[in-house]
Amino acid sequence: MPWIPRKLRGKRVYARTHHDGSLATDGGRVEVVYKLDPGAKRYRASPKNLEPTGDPGDDVPFEAVGLDDPTTEAADIPEGAVVIYTDGSCIGNPGPMGLGVVISDGGDRKELKEYLGEGTNNVAELVAIERALEAVGPDQRHRAVYLHSDSGYAIGLLSRGWKAKANAELVARIRSLTAEFPNLHFVKVRGHAGVPDNERCDELAREAIAEATS
Repeated sequence: MPWIPRKLRGKRVYARTHHDGSLATDGGRVEVVYKLDPGAKRYRASPKNLEPTGDPGDDVPFEAVGLDDPTTEAADIPEGAVVIYTDGSCIGNPGPMGLGVVISDGGDRKELKEYLGEGTNNVAELVAIERALEAVGPDQRHRAVYLHSDSGYAIGLLSRGWKAKANAELVARIRSLTAEFPNLHFVKVRGHAGVPDNERCDELAREAIAEATS
């Protein structure tokens, strides 16, 4: 299960949550930690004492590699699901952009990379998601699809109903595309935290930039 930032008696903590952002209760209590460290002491708090931090970027659950065994990161992803990782990279922000995508479907694996020209990191993250969804075949789109990204901004826009103050046309296009996926789930992961396919996407994005600008 992932984690989500919350405030507990005025202090920032990380609480267990489901992928939909709802707190994961066990016996009426929620597991919390104060640090995202492997040796962090675990506590149990009442849900009513866990308040939002007030930062929109903290509204999206994420996987905490190191705190949890990374091999169990996708433990609640059902068998037969299409599993996607995406990442966008930008050198300079704004600057040269690239994207990386990894799509796994059983034993089949597909990797994509693309140079996107000049722009921002947020645009690169969004286009990475767009390219990933476009690459899922029509016969796969009715199945469970789990798309992992380290961009709270992109996930918030596409699954939390955030208003697009910028990149509105791009966001509208992706939202239209997601309508073709009746069982699409967004999962936020921590960037540069040792998640293998997330790291691979970052590598692919940077390769795309390097190949185009060298």
